[in-house]
Amino acid sequence: MAVGHIDHDMSRDDMAALADGFDLRTLPADFYDNPFRYYDALRTTAPVKRLPDGGYFLSRYADCLAVYKDPITFSSDKKAEFKPKYGDSPLYEHHTTSLVFNDPPLHTRVRRLIAGALTPRAIAAMEPDLIALVDRLLDAMAERRSVDLIEDFAAAIPVEVIGNLLGVPHAERDPLRGWSLAILGALEPKITTAQFDAGNQAVTDFLAYLEILVSDRRNKPRDPEKDVLTRLIQGDETGEKLSETELLQNCIFILNAGHETTTNLIGNSLVSLCEWPDERRRLIEEPALMGTAVEEFLRFESSNQLGNRSVTRPVEIGGIEMAPGTLIHIGIGAANRDPDEFGEPHRLDIARTPNRHLAFGSGVHRCVGLPLARIEGQIAISRFLARFPDYQLTAPAVRSQRARFRGHTAIPAQLA
Repeated sequence: MAVGHIDHDMSRDDMAALADGFDLRTLPADFYDNPFRYYDALRTTAPVKRLPDGGYFLSRYADCLAVYKDPITFSSDKKAEFKPKYGDSPLYEHHTTSLVFNDPPLHTRVRRLIAGALTPRAIAAMEPDLIALVDRLLDAMAERRSVDLIEDFAAAIPVEVIGNLLGVPHAERDPLRGWSLAILGALEPKITTAQFDAGNQAVTDFLAYLEILVSDRRNKPRDPEKDVLTRLIQGDETGEKLSETELLQNCIFILNAGHETTTNLIGNSLVSLCEWPDERRRLIEEPALMGTAVEEFLRFESSNQLGNRSVTRPVEIGGIEMAPGTLIHIGIGAANRDPDEFGEPHRLDIARTPNRHLAFGSGVHRCVGLPLARIEGQIAISRFLARFPDYQLTAPAVRSQRARFRGHTAIPAQLA
């Protein structure tokens, strides 16, 4: 059974049993390949699911959206949540300083600075270089025909794009992906000692590198309308600047966020098209559907499956009273398969509209890099299909065994 398909023969008792045993810290092995049967069970029998740690997992679209839309009641600040997990470590300092895990005013200041370099005009100016990059990767794959669609294609694109945004020299980009995977891997609901150590080492190494890069950029600033690092260093039009810690940690965030989500978007899309050959044929025959197709890929196999908030004042969700300090797990992947919002949610429909998915959040924390991720996905997938319309997987794609970020570590393929 393809991952996109759900076992509709599950009885309500079966669903209740799945939901009753659900715990983000002790997920069963089959969850990582196909979490959607668990999400269906939760949405049907326990849509506001209390977890053993005292937090709640939300699986309904309406509930998830309501949390996103109320940043006052539902805080993104993670200091209280992350202190027991990370202690006084480089991971703690990073994740409690980065844009995504903060409330205003830090969130507002950093977001405004980044958004100023990601205007529609700026993104349009990136397209020629992005097309040239994709075509170079396609040329290199064409010479071998037997390829890994992650290593040889999906992962190579965002590293170059975000590297260009921050002005990281090409010769110095090799460690970026490894650092990113280690730091984001430590965000899983439960981590091993090895993951904790690898994440801390990655933050330490990343900071050491960025200190040199930032020092060089201070001495040789670039156009702040194109170079995000220069813009972050110089501050906004009011003269307000980030502290040195805020600057360095949010450079790590930009490189990590732009890398992981876009890699997963491209990889997940190419695998889904193999599992849904009719939609693949349709997209090849109607390339004008690429815009809606990318939105559907984002909904169907959301790169980021989980969000988190903490309650700041007494509130009720789904008839359940929650006290301040309660942790909320936003089931992005579950919400994006909610039949109350999406007709036939387990069917890939590249022309789906409307498609108000939550793959990149909503409200004030809606991903600032979403327009860039969209254009990366559209250009990468469209040019890949035009060049290799008959590509086939030569072995099952290898899922990364992670609950928060849904993607692959390898996609072996033959470019027929």
